[in-house]
Amino acid sequence: MYTSIWRKYLPIIKILLKRTATTDQVLNLNRVDFERAGSGRKAGYKFTIELNNGKVRNVISGSPLALNLATVLLEDDANADILRNNHYEISLNTKFQLITKNLNPKQDSTTPKTDDKEVAVEESTA
Repeated sequence: MYTSIWRKYLPIIKILLKRTATTDQVLNLNRVDFERAGSGRKAGYKFTIELNNGKVRNVISGSPLALNLATVLLEDDANADILRNNHYEISLNTKFQLITKNLNPKQDSTTPKTDDKEVAVEESTA
């Protein structure tokens, strides 16, 4: 039902997934595409998908739109590689904005690395 619409946007979504490493991304979708394909219920167009290590981590079965997007994303080999190594949240709001967030923890340069802690412990016991 919505699969062909998501395939249309797939190349752009791939780029946005890569860009989420630095900041959240927003893609304005064409409302008419979805209204023609769907039941016309505005409330049905809002969803959130959590993808962690290439798997959907929340229940999306109640939203055919979300289910179709997840299917299209995971069927594409290049996208599957991106999704397999990261933790994303992809949501659609009622303004037809697809918001992509990378939920991977950002490496904080002030936090000591594990090796540094081990060295510090060894030095203090000597």
